[in-house]
Amino acid sequence: MAFNFKKYSSTLGGVLMSILLAVGSLFIIMILYFYVYLPQVTNHGETITVPNVVGMNYSELEDFLGNLDLRYEVGDSTYSGNYPPLTVLKQYPPAGAKVKENRMIDITLNQLMPPNVPVPNLIDGSLIDADAVLRTNELKRGHVELVRGPFQIVTGMKYKGHPIQPGERVPKGSVIDLVVMDGGVKDFTTPNLLGKEWDEAEFQVIGSDLNIDIKIVGDTTGVVSVVLKQKPEAGEKILIGDIVTIWIGAAGTPVEEDDFN
Repeated sequence: MAFNFKKYSSTLGGVLMSILLAVGSLFIIMILYFYVYLPQVTNHGETITVPNVVGMNYSELEDFLGNLDLRYEVGDSTYSGNYPPLTVLKQYPPAGAKVKENRMIDITLNQLMPPNVPVPNLIDGSLIDADAVLRTNELKRGHVELVRGPFQIVTGMKYKGHPIQPGERVPKGSVIDLVVMDGGVKDFTTPNLLGKEWDEAEFQVIGSDLNIDIKIVGDTTGVVSVVLKQKPEAGEKILIGDIVTIWIGAAGTPVEEDDFN
């Protein structure tokens, strides 16, 4: 029987054509999937800017973030005396980040009650050391009660008017009053702080076993703040533990009468 080349080539061409059509169809399907379907279901190129929710109350989060097509979960809790209870202290992703719709925002909430911390032993130490130790333990120095004595050292501690011993636990951020010997000195002269940078003035006041109250005048963003006014004024008589109030701001900023309050 003779070999039918024409019939064979026709059959081979048909097979090749079928293969090419199948490959072409698959290629078209892939193009449509990756460049048409997938971008639509994943909102390709569409992002949401994460808002700043730090300081926002927990009860407001669901509606606020829900309106932006975002979700949230509480990942942790801690305590800060600078914010009310159940407000957001931290968030991730941070404000300004670009995320996809329905992204989960992880938040850290402020606890309802501050945790208790032990009162450090401040007895027989100086007032300036006591202040530093209290800050390290996230406590605050309160009123300084002077008693007669030859040294300027701490002789006792009080909490809410009652004596307290080292190691007793109080809420974080509590105010601890100190009983301090006056060193036999009734009074001394208030230092001159005018014109000094505020951190230098603070160091000098605390180093003199005095309390300090800082008031900000005007906009201090990006500028060096200096002491514009002080009370008591330089040269006035003052006792150990008294409060020195300083008004700080950019050099030359006037201190208005309302700022004295």
